Amino acid sequence: MRDENHIRTLGDYSKPSHEGYRNTIELPVGNNVVPLRSDTIRLVQNGCSFHGLRSKDPNQHLKNFLKLVDSLDLDGENRERTRLRLFQFSLCDQASNWLERLPAGSITTWEDLTTRFLAQFFPPGRTAQLFNDILMFQQHHGESLSEAWTRFKDLLQKSLIMA
Repeated sequence: MRDENHIRTLGDYSKPSHEGYRNTIELPVGNNVVPLRSDTIRLVQNGCSFHGLRSKDPNQHLKNFLKLVDSLDLDGENRERTRLRLFQFSLCDQASNWLERLPAGSITTWEDLTTRFLAQFFPPGRTAQLFNDILMFQQHHGESLSEAWTRFKDLLQKSLIMA
């Protein structure tokens, strides 16, 4: 048993240790925890990975992720828990680094995770551009009314996700 008042030396800090590491996402407590299978994790990694690049739409990533994960047909409690557990596997590179830099246990709900994710990867300038696109919306030359209406609804849907 270690002494609780142990003073750490410089040598102690130079040794690898797993102490103090906790996941950013704090999972809700549940009785019927569905185990994650490795093929499910690979499906998320291959089916909808997000790298955090400015050219990629974080809203579209969330849509793709939800389409994939919600197809697992889980009840409400397990759906939220499974979304939280699998989301980290959909992130790569800059996006994964962002999640790891958040304080341990700072995310506890799916809404909290998506709010923080969109705040990070859908910057204010992009928000202003989207609102401008909605305000200045015009039907393109040669575009049918149905096509223009669909494009306009897509812009509105993106703005609702951000709000």
